Amino acid sequence: MTAGAGFFLASKLHVYWLILPALGGTALVIASACVFNNYLDRGIDRKMARTRGRALAAGRIRPAAALIYATGLGTAGFIILGLFTNRLVVGLGAASLFFYVVLYGIGKRRSVHGTLIGSVPGATPPVAGYLAVTNHIDVAALTLFLILVFWQMPHFYAIAMYRYEDYKAAGLPVLPVKSGMRAARLQTLAYIVLFTVAAAVLAIAGPAGYIYLATVILLGAYWLFIGLSFYRSSDDKWGRKMFFASLKVTVVLSVAIATGSALP
Repeated sequence: MTAGAGFFLASKLHVYWLILPALGGTALVIASACVFNNYLDRGIDRKMARTRGRALAAGRIRPAAALIYATGLGTAGFIILGLFTNRLVVGLGAASLFFYVVLYGIGKRRSVHGTLIGSVPGATPPVAGYLAVTNHIDVAALTLFLILVFWQMPHFYAIAMYRYEDYKAAGLPVLPVKSGMRAARLQTLAYIVLFTVAAAVLAIAGPAGYIYLATVILLGAYWLFIGLSFYRSSDDKWGRKMFFASLKVTVVLSVAIATGSALP
């Protein structure tokens, strides 16, 4: 969804054949990273209620078969991107795969900053969609990256809050477990402010227009309103509220980005 938003921002909402390999190749690389991640995390996943039903954790798929599948997905994705897009997109995909599988795989086990590390590859799909059209890095590409980094942090902190017991049982040093719920709440609100500012930059210094600008300011205000309105509620309830709010935000955000350069 976010890769498509980046693509349409660059193409000014024009649809042409390049969108199929751009999104298809990106989806395959993301799928490959997901399977590699499930392979590495199968031991952790067995300790968490929300993940113990995953195929590898539950033993429904052999680890060797998962590795073959992940390799096949990634190979297919990079072939498609290499044949039909450009070197920037291929390089971005390779860097994201390495960052997610290796650096995030290590970081989330050892550091409270694992979430921030994981947000880097998670922020690359809209950039990949944008670069597939433009084939050059500019302010808009960098801004798309920052928008998604700042969106992911509140999103993942919310998950860690309402799944606190899972992360504690798995021994993962996420912020709520390592530094407490108050720190997680405050950092969540701070990242929402950063998200709103970064999203606004796409209109101020990038190709998006005034309708987009008004939309993202309202999105940021809505997200902050949810966070402040329920601030005194239980950690579990607050985390759930913020998580579902983040999903609504990313859907509307993607539409706003996709149409941003084609509307006033």
